[in-house]
Amino acid sequence: QVQLVESGGGLVQAGGSLRLSCAASGSIFGIKYMGWGRQAPGKQRELVARITRTGSTNYADSVKGRFTISRDNAKNTVYLQMNRLKPEDTAVYYCLIATVNDYWGQGTQVTVSA
Repeated sequence: QVQLVESGGGLVQAGGSLRLSCAASGSIFGIKYMGWGRQAPGKQRELVARITRTGSTNYADSVKGRFTISRDNAKNTVYLQMNRLKPEDTAVYYCLIATVNDYWGQGTQVTVSA
C-alpha cells in the first residue's frame, strides 16, 4: 500500500509563492520519476513537473521558469516551489509517483487571487 501525503497549498496573491511537499510511504519499488500534476475546474489533469531519481527535470511550458521541482530520495519526498504565481495556476495540485503503476495523492488546493 502506497500513501502520499501532500501539504503546502493555500491562498496567495498573484506574484506570490508557495511550496508544496509530498511524502511517500509504503511499499514503493522501481520509481521512474516523481512529479506534480494539477487540475483546474472543467479541465483535464496535466503534469506540470517531474523529476527522476537522478535529478533530471521536465516542466510544462506554462510553468517553466517559475516552478522548481526537487526531491529527497532518502525521504521519498518531492517538493514543488512555485514562484510568480498567476491566477491561471489556480487548481488542485496532485503528487505523483510513477513506477510500473502511477500513484496519485489526494490533492491540495492552490488558489491565486488577482
